[in-house]
Amino acid sequence: MAFVAQQSAHPAMSSVTRLSLPVEGMTCASCVGRVERALKEVPGVQTAVVNLATERADITFTGLADAKAAVRAIKNAGYTVREDTTELAIEDMTCASCVGRVEKALAKVPGVLEATVNLATERARVRHLAGVVSTADLEAAVIRAGYKSRRLSAATATAGDQDAERRESEARSLRRALLIASILTLPVFIIEMGSHLVPAMHHWVMGVLGQQTSWTIQFALATLVLFGPGLRFFHKGVPALLRGAPDMNSLVSLGTAAAYGYSVVATFVPDVLPPGTANVYFEAAVVIVTLILLGRTLEARAKGRTSQAIKRLVGLQAKTARVQRNGETVEIALDQVSTGDVVLVRPGEKIPVDGEVVEGASYVDESMITGEPVPVSKGVGAEVVGGTINKTGAFSFRVTKVGANTVLAQIIRLVEQAQGSKLPIQALVDKVTMWFVPAVMAAAALTFLVWLIFGPDPALSFALVNAVAVLIIACPCAMGLATPTSIMVGTGRAAELGILFRKGEALQALRDVSVIALDKTGTLTKGRPELTDLVPAEGFEYHEVLALVAAVETRSEHPIAEAMVAAAKLRDITLAPIEGFYATPGFGVSAKVAGRTVAVGADRFMTHLGLDVASFQSTAQRLGEHGMSPLYAAIDGRLAAVIAVADPIKETTPAAIKALHALGLKVAMITGDNAATAAAIARQLGIDEVAAEVLPDGKVAALKKFRINGARVAFEGDGINDAPALAEADVGLAIGTGTDVAIEAADVVLMSGDLRGVPNAIALSKATIRNIKQNLFWAFAYNAVLIPVAAGALYPVNGTLLSPIFAAAAMALSSVFVLGNALRLKRFRAPMTVETRTETSANGAPAAKSRLVIEH
Repeated sequence: MAFVAQQSAHPAMSSVTRLSLPVEGMTCASCVGRVERALKEVPGVQTAVVNLATERADITFTGLADAKAAVRAIKNAGYTVREDTTELAIEDMTCASCVGRVEKALAKVPGVLEATVNLATERARVRHLAGVVSTADLEAAVIRAGYKSRRLSAATATAGDQDAERRESEARSLRRALLIASILTLPVFIIEMGSHLVPAMHHWVMGVLGQQTSWTIQFALATLVLFGPGLRFFHKGVPALLRGAPDMNSLVSLGTAAAYGYSVVATFVPDVLPPGTANVYFEAAVVIVTLILLGRTLEARAKGRTSQAIKRLVGLQAKTARVQRNGETVEIALDQVSTGDVVLVRPGEKIPVDGEVVEGASYVDESMITGEPVPVSKGVGAEVVGGTINKTGAFSFRVTKVGANTVLAQIIRLVEQAQGSKLPIQALVDKVTMWFVPAVMAAAALTFLVWLIFGPDPALSFALVNAVAVLIIACPCAMGLATPTSIMVGTGRAAELGILFRKGEALQALRDVSVIALDKTGTLTKGRPELTDLVPAEGFEYHEVLALVAAVETRSEHPIAEAMVAAAKLRDITLAPIEGFYATPGFGVSAKVAGRTVAVGADRFMTHLGLDVASFQSTAQRLGEHGMSPLYAAIDGRLAAVIAVADPIKETTPAAIKALHALGLKVAMITGDNAATAAAIARQLGIDEVAAEVLPDGKVAALKKFRINGARVAFEGDGINDAPALAEADVGLAIGTGTDVAIEAADVVLMSGDLRGVPNAIALSKATIRNIKQNLFWAFAYNAVLIPVAAGALYPVNGTLLSPIFAAAAMALSSVFVLGNALRLKRFRAPMTVETRTETSANGAPAAKSRLVIEH
């Protein structure tokens, strides 16, 4: 075993605990010495022995092992301890108090570094030392806390199916219990409350049935309700109470048992009660159970709707694939597809896994992955993503990723992680809810005593009714669901918009951002130079000049040269062979093309050739104002054209920046361009701040300059050289089409590769945090206001008392309100959307026309 806890049985010896940790990064005996010295300085460590060959540190503690302190010491010495994360499904949690107890139980397991439990997803994510903690240890801790646990299977779809089956089974059980309870409760309610409210009913009950018979019938029906459908509350609530860890079920058990027990005494042995206090409250006990079952049923239905985003993502996965095997096409289950297989896809089919097209062409709908509704053209060499839909053509592709490595599987994993995370705003809630249920029980006991001592006659009846009302009306469920349900729905809606929150904390941090810094190349611009202008001189034609210039540039590997060649190919211009190619560094290039002498370069090159560029002065000035450096072409000794090649601004960039300004953010640009070019682009786009001439390793310093007066800065980038800046920013946003290194360093991933995702992500963050605050306000205000009312605080003022029946209704509806409010986020409208109209071109392929729409 990696972890051995050993306590001495000899009375003369103090108890000791041994801990074995996997240490990474050690290369020599000096490393061993450093780790041992660092560990021996940890309080409580008796001995520390480090083995270089096994890369393990064996530590003996006096008393309990402090794994966190040992890990911290190793890290401070410059080495690392391998960590793992285990996910568990937790069953039988009903309120925020349950969450706190499970977290505390898991955190006590030696080797656990962090445990996070989510009431809405009913999952626990445990970060622990690798090889030190087993799944069995974690499950045992959960069971000791009074809950059920099982490890989630590695296959997301399987885990999702298991959760769906369990939730559906629970929902069916609740519906059945609610139906039975309602049928049995209705006669009790009609007999008792009808007698109070309708005089004719009272006379009929007293005259035909008689009081004792009426109470006996109510007793029989109430017994069936409490020990039938209502038994679930006692099964969970009583053990929790006996462990000294009461939860929501404990409150319901106490309240209904008190009302039922008092009524049983009043029915069968009324003489033991003070005169005038022999009243029955069977109707309160049964209505409480029925209303809370109603609340749980509605809650289960709403919870199912909060997880629809994950269900939809899982539903995108194809079940089978048609693969070429031994020269034949066979249909096999998805889990049998291997890397390197060639898969055939017909029109209208789902693409089963990730791969690269090897034959054929088509248009593919990737909206479920990127949020972009325009079908994307795919040809040989193009990458395709599993879960997307082939539209028109048929093609074959070679499988590159399967199972958990596919883009869709990673998206599902990211969404689940974000949904299961805890935001900083949850910290206060956790502190309150741990003490909430015991505090409510104390308040109920105090209410009972105050009414019993100071209340009017019959004091015992008043004391019982008000104490039960306090127990029943308290709702820790609403507190526990306030934050996680909003996170679930918010991150699910984000996934639908092509926004993935890799870290749940980013959902809150993004809302507080005041400056958004954007990398110019690839973010604001297309990331590749294009020919933007070619103005021919008198006596020359556009296509003639482009053909000659592009022919010369075929010999150059400069990006500007590639742009000119690409422009010629785009216009189907045939390029003639060249001879005598010569490059003058810092000036330009020249060659002979079809017998004509062609030179291309900067103005100084033209001056060197004895040509005057003054005739193009106004054009050159206009290009300079747009941040472009003009080039010139000379043909046969005459100035032929002025040319501009630039990295063009994406069509969607101006509108995206306008949307960011509408959200109240300052927009900054980081670029390696010179100050004049950067200023020109900033003016054109309305950018507020510019950091120009920034080298790749200078982006972190540029971000620090934007943090004036404590401003919180978000940064969006896509390249490997953006990774340090993405990590430095308060929130890093990576383009989903960028490098893996950038995505790993980011907090948020924009799958569409479009700047429009930034205002959408920020707006969704603001909406989600606003929704969480609404839920928390309701949860706390509800309890703060109604618990005193239930205790009878208004009775001295206007004689108002709250019936336990109304208390149960309020409590049941409280959780439903929180869930309903969270579900409003499903209707969140992104500030920027693309309306798409798809037409069919002559070759049958869809030609999508897009129109950018900004909504405020």
